[in-house]
Amino acid sequence: MLDQKKMLEYTAPIEADLEQFNRKLSDHLQGDSPLITSIARHLLKSKGKRMRPAFLFLSSRAADNFTEHSVDASLAIELIHTATLLHDDVVDESDMRRGQETVNSQWTNLISVLIGDYLFAKAFRIMVGTGLVRLMRAISRATERVSVGELRQIEETGNYDLSEEEYTSIIADKTASLFSVACEAGPILGKRDARERKRFALFGEKIGIAFQIVDDLLDYVGDAEVTGKEVGNDVLTGMVTLPLIYSLGKAGGPSRKEIVGHLSANRANSFEKVYEFVQDNGGIDYAYNRANELTEQGLDSISNVGDSTYFQCLKNMVTFTTARAS
Repeated sequence: MLDQKKMLEYTAPIEADLEQFNRKLSDHLQGDSPLITSIARHLLKSKGKRMRPAFLFLSSRAADNFTEHSVDASLAIELIHTATLLHDDVVDESDMRRGQETVNSQWTNLISVLIGDYLFAKAFRIMVGTGLVRLMRAISRATERVSVGELRQIEETGNYDLSEEEYTSIIADKTASLFSVACEAGPILGKRDARERKRFALFGEKIGIAFQIVDDLLDYVGDAEVTGKEVGNDVLTGMVTLPLIYSLGKAGGPSRKEIVGHLSANRANSFEKVYEFVQDNGGIDYAYNRANELTEQGLDSISNVGDSTYFQCLKNMVTFTTARAS
């Protein structure tokens, strides 16, 4: 797996942008109430990788689309992303995220939901402050897609007949939508034509889908100390992801029936059985190769961008999204 040092190397050209992002984020999360300030400090302790702001800054700089509103756009998108994580943790009853206690665990579910709502409100206030209707429209649509994807994922929990096409549609909404709008923000702010907006939106969409496939792969091959959660957690709670979908489609009837029985019964050794089944049927390799294919397709969509330090680092970031599971 690639570590945080590699991430810092790839984002070195946009270090000043990320510093400004962090300062403004801290400012936006302070002072409305002692409780909010306390939770804000808790959230700011675990920064995550800031993937969406990094993609926004690198893609905007590479195509000469960076403007005075680029940091505000990244703030709105990251606040929306963080809000969805807070709500996710309540739905999943999660105790840990990124190696620290979740807000719902340290405080309550009610507070976690309300802080998520607060972050949504902050995000839209920031967008309104830019006065850019096209940007507001794009981010609002992406936020709607996230909600649809989350609801679809819940709806399909435990559906072992889920197809790869349906799975891809769900993760495109749930995860890729915010990557897509982060990359589309540059051409929007740079006042580029619809074709250029479409190219960068497609780039972000492909990379976002690949990112989620790899996240799902980490449920099979990840390190709990790195990912912050035990392997097999998603599998055992009924989440149906690409390694399992591919393996169920490839396996014969009796083998498939046995694995579905293990999953439905959630026996003590269920994950070991499922992991062996997925490994034997090539599900892990298939998912990893599919993620690589998508990242290549994403890069092809912006191949018209001239070479630069920003573009080279952007390509390295693309590699970073898939190499986490290697």
